[in-house]
Amino acid sequence: MTTPEITKAVKLLREGRLVAIPTETVYGLGADATNESAVRKIFLAKERPHDHPLIVHIGNIEQLQDWAREIPPAAMKLARAFWPGPLTLILKKQPQVLDIVTAGQNTVGLRIPRHPVARELLEAFGGGIAAPSANRFTRISPTTAHAVAEELGGKVDLILDGGPCEVGLESTIIDMSGETPVILRPGAITAHAIAAELGLPDIASPYAQHETRAPGMHHLHYAPRTRTILIETENIPDMLLALDRDDFPAAFVVNSDVIMPQNDKIRCIKMPHEAAAYAHDLYHTLRKLDHQDFKWIIIETVPQGEAWDAIRDRLLKATGSR
Repeated sequence: MTTPEITKAVKLLREGRLVAIPTETVYGLGADATNESAVRKIFLAKERPHDHPLIVHIGNIEQLQDWAREIPPAAMKLARAFWPGPLTLILKKQPQVLDIVTAGQNTVGLRIPRHPVARELLEAFGGGIAAPSANRFTRISPTTAHAVAEELGGKVDLILDGGPCEVGLESTIIDMSGETPVILRPGAITAHAIAAELGLPDIASPYAQHETRAPGMHHLHYAPRTRTILIETENIPDMLLALDRDDFPAAFVVNSDVIMPQNDKIRCIKMPHEAAAYAHDLYHTLRKLDHQDFKWIIIETVPQGEAWDAIRDRLLKATGSR
């Protein structure tokens, strides 16, 4: 990324305008987190309800105290272990943090991204950037600059192109504001890795949460416009038989070695067997399928195991648990 582009992005942010930012997870729609009118533009561009809090991206650990208070030692331990990286900490907020950023809650989500373009921008900007995923509410998160342009078009003042996102799924979110750490959204940094760092036997399940404490907790999220369902491997043959003329063409997204027909009615997309590679490809694959004329996107369930938790979470949200 050239310095003139970063300089332009900083200028736009300081003017209260929107800049799309590449991170290692997905592209974010960024605004100055201290500027209420700028943050309001995020909600308007995304058509996002105001009861969904935003994550504030910061440039270094020293800035934590500008946004959070009563930071527990365990939170600092996680920050030092996993930042910069795909981990968001939920902490008690400083009084000056805008209610529009936190959805009126007394906590704020913070992280330091790993992507070099995001790091350079945050260093040059010198403050916090509120940046949810750069897509319309409930839709598929963008993992390329082109996908941001497709999603938001003229609603964003500048898109910084940092290439395809390395991880491809949103950050792990862990609530560190209470006595017990709770994962609100699974991501690339697993519960096991967090528990090991904190010397705990385990971490509370993300699926025990019902209120919108963090981004991505709506029952329908990361979703294609095309009708999309999630089915078990053993149910694929029955699904093939159940489809009628009005259900074609249909796309099947599979990760096992199940044998699938390939013809003008059915397209089979083989996903990687390895979780990290599957996560990297997921949103890009769904976005490509959503731009075609399929009547259905039918996704095979993924394997059990912690490595697949974040993927399973996104697939359940993408299908609205249908």
